[in-house]
Amino acid sequence: MTKFVFVTGGVVSSLGKGIASASLAAILESRGLQVTLIKLDPYLNVDPGTMSPFQHGEVFVTDDGAETDLDLGHYERFIETRMGKVNNFTTGQIYKSVLEKERRGDYLGKTVQVIPHVTNEIQEFVLRGAAGVDVAIVEIGGTVGDIESLPFLEAVRQMSLKLGPNNSAFVHLSYVPWIAAAGELKTKPTQHTAKQLREIGIQADALICRADRPIPQEERSKISLFSNVPEWGVISMWDVDTIYKVPRMLHEQGLDGLICDKLRLNTPPANLKRWDDLVHETEHPQSEVNIAMVGKYVDLSDSYKSLNEALRHAGMRNHARVKIGYIDSETITPENIDQLAKFDAVLVPGGFGKRGIEGKICAARFARENKVPYLGICLGMQVATIEFARDVAHLKDANSTEFEPDTPNPVIALITEWKDKDGTINTRDENSDLGGTMRLGAQSSDVAPGTLAHQIYGDVVTERHRHRYEANVNYLDTLRKAGLVISALTQREHLTEIVELPQSVHPWFMGVQFHPEFRSTPWAGHPLFNAFIGAALAHRDQTVAPEHPVAGANLKVVA
Repeated sequence: MTKFVFVTGGVVSSLGKGIASASLAAILESRGLQVTLIKLDPYLNVDPGTMSPFQHGEVFVTDDGAETDLDLGHYERFIETRMGKVNNFTTGQIYKSVLEKERRGDYLGKTVQVIPHVTNEIQEFVLRGAAGVDVAIVEIGGTVGDIESLPFLEAVRQMSLKLGPNNSAFVHLSYVPWIAAAGELKTKPTQHTAKQLREIGIQADALICRADRPIPQEERSKISLFSNVPEWGVISMWDVDTIYKVPRMLHEQGLDGLICDKLRLNTPPANLKRWDDLVHETEHPQSEVNIAMVGKYVDLSDSYKSLNEALRHAGMRNHARVKIGYIDSETITPENIDQLAKFDAVLVPGGFGKRGIEGKICAARFARENKVPYLGICLGMQVATIEFARDVAHLKDANSTEFEPDTPNPVIALITEWKDKDGTINTRDENSDLGGTMRLGAQSSDVAPGTLAHQIYGDVVTERHRHRYEANVNYLDTLRKAGLVISALTQREHLTEIVELPQSVHPWFMGVQFHPEFRSTPWAGHPLFNAFIGAALAHRDQTVAPEHPVAGANLKVVA
C-alpha cells in the first residue's frame, strides 16, 4: 500500500517547497524506497502552458507531453522516477473533470458541491498519480490561508483520515525572517501559519523553517511549543550556495527518520554518498567558463530554471564552473553586439512572440561570423535559421510567420497538419487555441551520419518538444545548397530537428528544435550540453572542434 507525505506551505510562496519535497524524496529513495512526487497547483488554468514565464517561471514538459509546473523539473533532477501527466494537476483540471462528469449525468441528479465532489475528485487524481510506489510525496502549491488552496487542503485532510494511522504524514514549510533592526529571527509568522493549519484540521508532523541562516535551538524550542510539533520535528532549512546540499541538510536533522517512523517504514539507513560527491564537484571546479544567454525573460531566472541547471550539470561533467551572463535580447543591436565578445559561448533559448527577436538574430550572426560556439534551443534554432537564410542564402527579409505573417520568405512557418504516435491526424491554424496547438513531449529523430549531432547522439535522438512553428520544408533544399546542415529529421513527419554548420566553416554551431534541458540530471549531465560546455572551454583556450551532412520532407505549411 502506498504511503503519503503531504507538503504544505505558509507565510509566503517561493520558499522552496519543491526543493524540500524533492530532497525528502531523494533521501527516502536512498533508503531503498520507490518514491514519486505529485504537485497540486491551485490556479484555475488547466495547465501553465499559456502562462507568461514572468508569471510562473518556466513550463516543464514531460515525456508524455504534459506542460507542468517547474517543480517537476526539480523532482526529475533529484530522483530516478520520471514524471508525467499524472504528477501535476490544477484546480482548472479538477473543475473541468467534475463539470464533464456532471454533464454526463455521472452524479445521478445530485447537487454538485465542493464537498464531496471536488474534494473526492482531488483524491482520485492523487491516488492515480501515486499508484505502484512505496511513498508518494504530494506538494500543495500556494500558502495556507489562500482561498484557492482550501479545497486541496480539505481533500488531503479527508484522505489522511481515510488512509488510517501511520499511512500519511504532514510536512509544513514556513518562513522565519531575520529582522535586521532588531538583530533577531522572528518566529511569530511560523506560529501563526501552524495555527492556521490546525484550524482546518491538519496537525503538522514536521515543520521545515526557511531562513537565511541556521535557526538556533532556542528559537526551535519556541516554535515547537507554539506549533504543537515536537522539537526534533522542527527542521532548519537555511540558504545554501547550491540546492544539492539540501538533502544532506535535512537528513542530518533527522527528517527522513521522522517520516519513516511516522509511516512505519523499516528501511536501511540513507546513503547520500553520491550527493556528497556531487557537492564536492560543484565546490572544486578546475576551470571556469562564461556563457552568454541571450533571452527574452532574463529578468526572472526561474524562466530558464532547467536550462540553468543543465548548464551547471554540464559544467560539473567538464570540471568547470559555469558563469551565465543574462542578456536581454531586446537591448541587443548591431551597434552593441560586441558585448558578446567577452563570453566563451552564446546560447539563445526558447520563447514565444516577436519581442526581442532581432536581438536574438544579431546574437546568432555574431556567433556564426566570429566562430564562437553557439547553441540555439527551439526559438534559438529558428532565429539561427532565419539569420543564415538572410545573410548566407541571400533570402531577403527571411522571417517566421509567427513574427511577420506576410513575410516573402517564410523559412519558419506553422505546420497545419501532422500525425500523432497513434496515427491520429492533427490540424491547427493561426486561430486555434494556444493550449492545444503545440508539438509536445518526447519524439524521436534520425540523425545523419558524419555530423556533429551524430557524434553527440548517435543514430537516433529522442527529446522533448514544446513549440508551434517549424522550419519550412519548402526552403530546406535552398538552405542546404547555401551550406546549412540539416542533421536530424523527425521519423514520422520529417520535420527539422537539428541544424548545424560544417566544421570547416565553424568549430561548433548548432540549433535544436527540442528542449534538451528537460532531460539533464546532475548525475550525468546531458550529452548536448556536455559537448557545448566542452566547446566553450576549447574556444576559451583558443582550440578547435568537430564535423558533418543531411535528409528531406513534404508537409502542408502556412507560408
